[in-house]
Amino acid sequence: MPWISLPDPDGVPPRRVGDDLDTIVRRAGVTGGQAAAAVFTRWEEAVGASIAIHAHPLSVRGTTLVVGVDGPAYATQLRMLIPQLIGRLADLAGLGVIDSVDVRVRG
Repeated sequence: MPWISLPDPDGVPPRRVGDDLDTIVRRAGVTGGQAAAAVFTRWEEAVGASIAIHAHPLSVRGTTLVVGVDGPAYATQLRMLIPQLIGRLADLAGLGVIDSVDVRVRG
């Protein structure tokens, strides 16, 4: 059965969340909402499954991606991969969305 929206008593048509995502994220201090969201939704694709198990994007502050890792060894590994990661994120989310990565050990 296909989805059919219910009539709105105010006559306002439904909107997709993605249509407003840039505005919502911009109000939170992040630019490029849909592009930044791609960083989170496509993280495993960007870093690979073996790294994604131990490293997770925490936030985007301006064009800096903050990543939390399980331990110091993973922090070192990810820091060595930052140039490749920024290139991969540019492919997935757009050029200039992420231009630096801040790796933090969680624990």
